[in-house]
Amino acid sequence: MSGTDDLADGSSGDPAAIYDSLRTEMNRVLVGNDEAIEYLTIALLTRGHLLLEGVPGIAKTTLANLFARTTGLDYNRIQMTPDVLPADITGTRIYRQEPGTFELQRGPVFANLVVADEINRATPKTQSALLEAMEERHVTIEDETLPLPDPFMVVATQNPVESEGVFQLPQAQRDRFQFKLLLDLPDRPDERELLERFDDDPELGPDDVGRVIDSQRLHDARDVITAVHVAPPVKEYILDLVAATRDHPDVSHGASPRATLTFLNGSKARAAIHGRDYVIPDDVKSMAEPVLCHRLVMSTDASLSDVDTVDVIDEIVDTIEPPSADVSAPSTVS
Repeated sequence: MSGTDDLADGSSGDPAAIYDSLRTEMNRVLVGNDEAIEYLTIALLTRGHLLLEGVPGIAKTTLANLFARTTGLDYNRIQMTPDVLPADITGTRIYRQEPGTFELQRGPVFANLVVADEINRATPKTQSALLEAMEERHVTIEDETLPLPDPFMVVATQNPVESEGVFQLPQAQRDRFQFKLLLDLPDRPDERELLERFDDDPELGPDDVGRVIDSQRLHDARDVITAVHVAPPVKEYILDLVAATRDHPDVSHGASPRATLTFLNGSKARAAIHGRDYVIPDDVKSMAEPVLCHRLVMSTDASLSDVDTVDVIDEIVDTIEPPSADVSAPSTVS
């Protein structure tokens, strides 16, 4: 099956068709990564960024590479190490002796999809080089401000099991990631399927997938998502969840207004890729962990007691009563 042949499947810009095409094509190589593919799709359609955390060897970088190929995005990967400098990411001006002038050399951040591999191995100064790019979608090199391509998306990976030679992402950097996904080891059936695939084709990889969407379809899908209806009770539910993080006794700093907007935009995109033109409470509820797990700063007592962020989020979700699903559809609005 050719990826370019699939371009006809969702030419209308239907987010559900786009997600289905991406998932089908990427699953030709990967197994058991549907949740990650869903959130990559949501982030792309809502101009967000994604942080992937998991142990080595579970295909975090391959996942990003496959996503770039199936979306047709210009792709650059940055291997983050302690000796990487901010200019290595954004670019710099190089003196050319022959003409006697300085020439702008753009860094790898000038791409549609930038993969910051093992981001927590870079120093805080280098990590912060991505701040302006992720939030403002432009970078400043010396005295010149340069726009980044559209779409622009950062996918960063990090390894949670190593503590030596790594630098924890500062709160300001973490907050700029729309979602954080905690990737687990595959279960036995998925790993068995992986064995069979690579036994049949040891060279299976990103080169075996094709592009399934184009830029026009992407822009059309974004317009569809903007029009998705969010009923007032669902908006109140979002506000209740965010407020609960700020009042929880184990949390010293709760979620920011950026998290509130991420709930809104992410829920609209999730509704659209599942074929609805309105958000239901389950859309919001499913977003809670990916939206909040990297944004909450635990209190000192909670950290010393090994209170887990995910447990706090689960407690909040279980405590806050969601609105009934029948208030979500546009027909209920007077």
